[in-house]
Amino acid sequence: MEQLLNDAERIRSLEIQGATNVALRAIDFLSDYAKRLKCENIDKCFESLYNARDILIETRPTEPAMKNGLKFIMKKLEEDKENLYAEYISDFIEKYKNQYYDMIQISKKRIAEIGARRIPATSKKYTVMTHCHSSLVAAILLEAKKQGKNFKVINTETQPRLQGRKTAKKLLDAGIEVTQVIDSAMRWAVRHFQVDLILIGADSITSEGTIINKIGSRLLALVAHEEHVPFYVASPLLKYNPETNLGILEIIEMREPKEIWENPPEGIEILNPAFETVSRRYIDGLITEAGIFASSHVPNYFAKIYPEMV
Repeated sequence: MEQLLNDAERIRSLEIQGATNVALRAIDFLSDYAKRLKCENIDKCFESLYNARDILIETRPTEPAMKNGLKFIMKKLEEDKENLYAEYISDFIEKYKNQYYDMIQISKKRIAEIGARRIPATSKKYTVMTHCHSSLVAAILLEAKKQGKNFKVINTETQPRLQGRKTAKKLLDAGIEVTQVIDSAMRWAVRHFQVDLILIGADSITSEGTIINKIGSRLLALVAHEEHVPFYVASPLLKYNPETNLGILEIIEMREPKEIWENPPEGIEILNPAFETVSRRYIDGLITEAGIFASSHVPNYFAKIYPEMV
């Protein structure tokens, strides 16, 4: 259990970043925990695994891709429970972990192909703006570069943890022209660089088509609306939270104040919301493995492609 708690802390502390990476590492951690588990019987195994699942889920409240992956594995185990033996349960978890891993990788590849088509092949350099770090957005831009598209990227530094630098480095390594701006310069950058397209990722999607992403995302969406710039969100359907269909609200994670100010003066209150919502009315299209459509259609596509998770 000590090792699992250490692994969970790596997610909580943001050592592991990006919703997709968090999902993949969380199911790895559950699989590794199962291999170390010594149980008297199958019921004890399930009790320990559910406890481990909850510990991992609690590390990041706004990560449906992780929740869906962990729940997918446990649901598969429940279906096979009558045929399971405690000493072989880790083998089954490994099998289901690999199935979920394949789902994510296939969806990511498909989204990169679909998203890259939104960047036209023109002689004039096209300008794309993004916010924070999204492995999916990076995959789309890398695919567009591979196709020989002529474009440059404006990205934000993303306070307070500066995740935007990860995006910048990844794109620069691929030979993509990148300009980074401070978060509060979003509106100025859209006007100054005459941005053609804004593309961000998502950490969660609700049943109403609202997306939840890094703080600052709604500001960028409002800028896009004001300046008439197309605003797209790239996300696998696996980031849809089916619980929101039953009235459960997504939680906006509040992180440590020390991320903003290490030694603040006494008496000051520091708030550090990590995410915010973007209404469906500001989203021109959601780029998913099922294609590009209005974000409000997510529940239908999710049920169609991943019926076992509904």
